[in-house]
Amino acid sequence: MFQDTKYAIILYMERKYYPTIGLEIHAELKTQTKMFCSCLNDPDEEHPNVNICPVCMAHPGALPVLNKKAIENVIKVGLAVNGEIADFTEFDRKNYFYPDIPKGYQISQYKFPIVSGGQVLGFDISRVHLEEDTANNKHDRGNFSLIDFNRAGVPLMELVTEPVIHSAKEAADFARELQLILRYLDVSEANMEKGEMRVEANISVSSDSKVLGIKVEVKNLNSFRSVEKAILYEISRMTELHESGKGIEIAQETRGWDESKQKTFSQRKKESSQDYRYFPEPDLPKLKLHKAFDFKKMKKELPELPQAKRIRYKNDFGIKDEDIESYINDMILGAWFEDIAKILNQKDKIKIASNYITSDFIGLKKNDGNVKMPSAKNMAELSSMIVEALISSRVAKDILKKIVKNDESPMKIAKEKDLLQRNNTDALKKIAQKIIDANQKVVADYKDGKEQALMSLVGQIMKETKGSANPAVTKRILADLLAHS
Repeated sequence: MFQDTKYAIILYMERKYYPTIGLEIHAELKTQTKMFCSCLNDPDEEHPNVNICPVCMAHPGALPVLNKKAIENVIKVGLAVNGEIADFTEFDRKNYFYPDIPKGYQISQYKFPIVSGGQVLGFDISRVHLEEDTANNKHDRGNFSLIDFNRAGVPLMELVTEPVIHSAKEAADFARELQLILRYLDVSEANMEKGEMRVEANISVSSDSKVLGIKVEVKNLNSFRSVEKAILYEISRMTELHESGKGIEIAQETRGWDESKQKTFSQRKKESSQDYRYFPEPDLPKLKLHKAFDFKKMKKELPELPQAKRIRYKNDFGIKDEDIESYINDMILGAWFEDIAKILNQKDKIKIASNYITSDFIGLKKNDGNVKMPSAKNMAELSSMIVEALISSRVAKDILKKIVKNDESPMKIAKEKDLLQRNNTDALKKIAQKIIDANQKVVADYKDGKEQALMSLVGQIMKETKGSANPAVTKRILADLLAHS
C-alpha cells in the first residue's frame, strides 16, 4: 500500500513535513515482592501461575498493600532525571476490561504522579508514575490462548515524555539512555527481550512545525531496533497520506508493529483518559512522600550516572567516544578499565590500554566464550610495556591472548619466551644481513624502486625474532645496509 521508508523521508525533507514523537516507556522494577502483595517478583520463573495469591488474582475481599521499595525506586529515577518529587501522591483505578487484568481495572496513577518533569538527553519528561503490571497472554497454543498470572501485580514504572522528539533515532537513543539509567540505579534490569522494558511511541506528522498532527500510538515495541523502524514506518505512512491529500484520513488509533512484515497494523481506536473512568483507589492510603523519605540523602547516595561518567572519562582519560560508550554500556568492563587506569595514572598509557581493551580484548571475547578479564595489574603491566617499547604491538597481541586464558604477568611471559623488543643494533644488524643475503630477489626489487619490498624484509626479520625486533629500528637498519650494499 505504501512506498518504502526512504521515499517518504525524501518527501519529508523536500516538503517540510514535521514529525513529532512522544514516548511512553514501561519498566518492571526490581523488588523482592509484587506491588500490592507478598508474591515473589521473579521475572525468570519458568512455570506458569506459581507466584500468585488472592490479591493478584483479584479474589473477593482481598486487599492490596503498598510496596515501599517500589515507590523508593521511582523516586530514585525522579531524582536521577532532575524531576520534581511530589509531596502528595495517590493511586487510582484505571478501568478497562481485558483478560490479563483479573480485577477489571488496573491500579495506576493519574492526577498525582510520583514524579513530574525532568530530562534525559535534553528531552523533557512529563511524568513518571507507578502502577501494577498485567498478566502475560500466551497466544501460541493453537486455537486458544492461555494466561500466566506470574507477572500480574509486578511493580511497573511508566515514564512519559513531552512530545519533543523529532526523529526515530532520537527516540531510540532516549530509550537506550533510560535503560542505562535504570540499570545504573539498580532499580530495573530493563531487559527488552524479557519484556521488562516496553516502549510505546506516539507519532504525528504535520506540515506546520507549530501544530501537532493527528496522533497514532504504536504499542509494545520490544527492541530499540523495532522502536526506530516502527517510527520510521509511521512517519512514512503519514507523510504519504499528507502528500496524497488524504491526511484527513489519518485516524487517532492504537497500532501494533509486525516484526516479520516490518510494518504497523491497526489494533483499535485510541482511548482517551475519560474512557478509563479514573477514580482514587479506595483501598490504598494517600501518601505524603516528603515525610516518608529523605530526598537529600537519597540524592547524595545516587551512583554516578551515564552522562556524568561520559564527561569524566573524556576529561580524565582523553579516550575515544566509541571506547567511552563501550564502558558506559558494560558496567563490568567499565569498572575493570577504571581499575587499570588507576594503576597506570598516565594518559598515554591509559589510551593504549583502552585501545587494546575495546578492540583486541572484546574481539577475543566475541570469538571465544572462555576468555576472561585478566587482573587489572597484569593488563596495566602489558599497557606499560607497549608504551615503553619493551614489546612490539604484535607481541602485545600474542601476550594478551595468553593472559585472557591464564592470568599471569606479561613481563614474565615476555622474558620466558624471549619476546622483549630488541633494540640492540649490533644484534639486529646480524639478523638483517642474514635476511638480505637470503632474499636477493626482494633486495633487487627494492633497489628497483619498489618500496614495499623493504617491508617484506622487515616482516621476515620480525618472524625470525618472533616479533621481538623493534620495527622502526629494524627498518632503519635495513635501509642503511641496503644503501651501502
